[in-house]
Amino acid sequence: MSDTTPKRKNDPEGLKKRILAGALTTFAEYGMQGARLEQIAENAQTTKRMVVYHFGSKEKLYIEVLEQVYQAIRQHETGLNLAAMEPELAMSKLVEASFDYHVTHPDFMRLVCTENLLRGRYISQSPRIKALNRSALDVLEAILTRGQQQGIFIREIETIDVHRLISSICVHHVSNRYTFNALFSPDNSEEESIRRNRQLAVTATLRYIRKTA
Repeated sequence: MSDTTPKRKNDPEGLKKRILAGALTTFAEYGMQGARLEQIAENAQTTKRMVVYHFGSKEKLYIEVLEQVYQAIRQHETGLNLAAMEPELAMSKLVEASFDYHVTHPDFMRLVCTENLLRGRYISQSPRIKALNRSALDVLEAILTRGQQQGIFIREIETIDVHRLISSICVHHVSNRYTFNALFSPDNSEEESIRRNRQLAVTATLRYIRKTA
């Protein structure tokens, strides 16, 4: 090798990030059972041996990818600065941000669908994911509590139910977009579907939690 040939830096953390990114793409496309370590290594521009060296097995890598994607969406939510907004505006912004995140991160949604097809076999092995996702309820509960104290939101409501309502519309838009559009709205553009469903998520959530006159 000549002195002018660029040398590859020893960057184990960078390599791990590439492997995780390659694994997310591969697991989202082929599922946990269909993905192969050789594919993941190729996507990460490394070797199968290095994937095993850093993560041990395909199963352990899959769990770490699950942890990473859930951490990312929870960090997105906690970084919205919702405490500075009035409760109704904060709730609207949270729902919109959640909807937009699902639309722009389809691999996250595919991974969730894969894990549900596996009946939660791997997510149940990660105490970290359960701890990470507590923040989703904490963010919601803080908004609901402020709204209840101001007499805007009803008190007879469970935070987990509000989370389920928001999640159901956000997830459905991504997971069922092809079948739903083919069956019920084949003439709608993708932009129109996003606009309608985003507004539906906000409207449904606010109507569910608001006090009626």
